[in-house]
Amino acid sequence: MHANSKLVNWLLFSLLSIIWGSSFILMKAGMTALSAYQVAAIRMLSAGLVLLPIVIRQFTQPSSPKKSPADSLISQSLVEKSTLRKKMGLIILSGLLGSFFPAFLFCIAETRIDSSLAGILNALTPLFTIILGALFFQLEVNFLKMSGVIIGFVGLVLLFISGGHINTQDIGYASLVLIATILYGLNVNMVGKHLKGVGSVTIAAFAFAFLIPPSLAILWYTGYFKLALFMENVFLSTVASAVLGIFGTAIASILFYMLVKRAGTLFSSLVTYGIPFVAIGWGLLYGETISFLQVICLGVILSGVWMVNKGSRLVKQP
Repeated sequence: MHANSKLVNWLLFSLLSIIWGSSFILMKAGMTALSAYQVAAIRMLSAGLVLLPIVIRQFTQPSSPKKSPADSLISQSLVEKSTLRKKMGLIILSGLLGSFFPAFLFCIAETRIDSSLAGILNALTPLFTIILGALFFQLEVNFLKMSGVIIGFVGLVLLFISGGHINTQDIGYASLVLIATILYGLNVNMVGKHLKGVGSVTIAAFAFAFLIPPSLAILWYTGYFKLALFMENVFLSTVASAVLGIFGTAIASILFYMLVKRAGTLFSSLVTYGIPFVAIGWGLLYGETISFLQVICLGVILSGVWMVNKGSRLVKQP
């Protein structure tokens, strides 16, 4: 059973790496005809709409519903309404910190910096998870876990250096990604410590349902609804942004909350180290090559993830 549990954790880790590693392409596709604010707002709106039926069901379902095999995932997400009311503030905050603000920060940043630099900065998430967790959330950190995070980040930096992708222009825009990683670190720790009693689907559904009104307001304010929405370029950009919201936000958030609850805060944050594998995969698909040095760097990254995973078994997760 323990082996199966570990396998599920790594499966969730891999799925999240694939989904989030592909999000840069969708963001770029979205911003071919739409602004950064519109792409981020559509991303949040589509995530909220696709999960809205779960919120409606939560309010119409009895407190202790009978579970059926065909309904197991939704049934497991249902919690007592009194518990949900107590946690609602934290759930909404999780949606803001873990998705809403970072979505806008990333889109705005990528109007001026390349995705490789954003990828490197995004990988600071595990470091901020450790720092913020140790300072404010009583996260226990041992030498092996800290060493694994540092080794993984060093491997990531070497990976992009080996590919010649480092670019240091527009430091102000790069700092927006840095702020996003701090928000990610806060959210990971908060979910791991304070939302263990709430189902993963419930957290995502209520968090994004709350974000529907502000997303609509931003789209209205930026003039999105005045655009020729069925023109090919606008339509395709809208579709790309919606796919990003449904898969890269709604579904990915459910998977991420599941991983946090199963494997702990720090291991979950290491998903940011899996993104380069997907990025390189997209590059190979489009005819790019990978060097032997890059393969070595990928091995360094994996060794760092392995060290953190091993170190996580030596301390009790908060």
